[in-house]
Amino acid sequence: MSDRLIIFDTTLRDGEQSPGASMTKDEKLRIAKQLERLKVDVIEAGFAASSNGDFEAVRAIALAIKDSTVCSLARANERDIARAAEALKGGASGRIHLFLATSALHMEKKLRMTPDQVFEQAKASVAFARNLSADVEFSPEDGYRSDPDFLCRVLEAVIAAGATTINVPDTVGYAVPELYGNFILNLRQRIPNADKAIWSVHCHNDLGMAVANSLAGVKLGGARQVECTINGLGERAGNCALEEVVMAVKTRKDYFGLDVNIDTTQIMASSRLVAQTTGFVVQPNKAVVGANAFAHASGIHQDGVLKARDTYEIMRAQDVGWAANKIVLGKLSGRNAFKQRLSELGIDLSTEAEVNAAFAKFKELADRKSDIFDEDILALVMDDSVTSEQEFYRLVSLSQHSETGERPESTVTFAAGAHEHTVSSQGNGPVDASLKAIESELQTGVELLLYSVNAITSGSTESQGEVTVRLQLGGRVVNGIGADPDIVVASAKAYLSALNKLHCKNERVAAQG
Repeated sequence: MSDRLIIFDTTLRDGEQSPGASMTKDEKLRIAKQLERLKVDVIEAGFAASSNGDFEAVRAIALAIKDSTVCSLARANERDIARAAEALKGGASGRIHLFLATSALHMEKKLRMTPDQVFEQAKASVAFARNLSADVEFSPEDGYRSDPDFLCRVLEAVIAAGATTINVPDTVGYAVPELYGNFILNLRQRIPNADKAIWSVHCHNDLGMAVANSLAGVKLGGARQVECTINGLGERAGNCALEEVVMAVKTRKDYFGLDVNIDTTQIMASSRLVAQTTGFVVQPNKAVVGANAFAHASGIHQDGVLKARDTYEIMRAQDVGWAANKIVLGKLSGRNAFKQRLSELGIDLSTEAEVNAAFAKFKELADRKSDIFDEDILALVMDDSVTSEQEFYRLVSLSQHSETGERPESTVTFAAGAHEHTVSSQGNGPVDASLKAIESELQTGVELLLYSVNAITSGSTESQGEVTVRLQLGGRVVNGIGADPDIVVASAKAYLSALNKLHCKNERVAAQG
């Protein structure tokens, strides 16, 4: 077996299945380029057959990425497989990832197929895919809850048909580490041609054990690929967290004995980019990337760390990209210096118009805020008014009045297409009044599922506020993000950002691997 662990990132596919986490093509491309800087081995860019939008995103990523393999998910049928192959065509390195359920529950209730039908379809679809790509991965959906005898039969057949990677998903997060690791080992020992494929694990976090299960699949089961997401993003309780797996393997190389290709200094940049793009904020006590991951409040701990860092820290903050990097840019800074910092942050604005818009917003912010941090720059380019691929609604101006004992009132001017609207409303607070003003004009009927405010940078009352708004309409759930030193303005931006996503009616078909 190889002594290198392959890191397969599915943030752009399985991570995007989190309600409200769907991304535009430009957002996906930006994250994919950051994953390439992180030196991820395989980037699952999306599910090409699910929508025209996802097809275009996979194709754009496949053409742009040179140093990672780009993968598209596909159901085990010829239409999906051909669509995936078409999206990946022309890329430096591509993989088709097929999935088909093999558990008795899924076959009977979801697929309405017999085991023999599933067996034949799995075998035929892998053979078809192998004619289109030399790199084919097969996932038996709900594999961990499948009958081992039937699973062995299917996996032996798909390896014989040309599958180069076999992934065993714990689709519903039911596994526990020892049992899951032994389950993988049992499959590998029983299947005669198991050595002809790389074995992979894909674990969900419903019981909080996705990382532990994945590592057990590696250590006990002999898997050499882990499927994971940045920040553990994913539907329900999320997926296995890339940053935790990577740092566990690197920190405990004495136990795992494996190497990973990841540039760990890019972990924090990746985490921040995904969090700010999707609006899924990282909890402070999250391992590796949480704000408190390297913080010490206890006097005993502080004293120990000051004397010798490794008394209470098993990793260096700098190794995962936590080293403070405050940029020395302000209102006197030039455009070239700003462009250079964008490049260092992994931000690639495709047109001069986008760079100019971002620079203008940077100068505006510099007039209002003395210290500019990397997080502030990221927030600027996440703003839909800078990268307005599908912008329909746009905030023009906002004024609000509130005082003790008086009902707050807000007047909002916003653009809807080519037309501007100015509306006023009262509310329980200035934020409530502002959002009610917008809704009174548009009357969308959306349901507000989440309103969240976070400081983009810590330690100062002049920090930009980042607001996340989650809306639901007709079964669609979207996140909108807005950033501004004024929380009320940030809230209006976030609300309009979410409405922009609802305005874009690209349909998606959810898939689970």
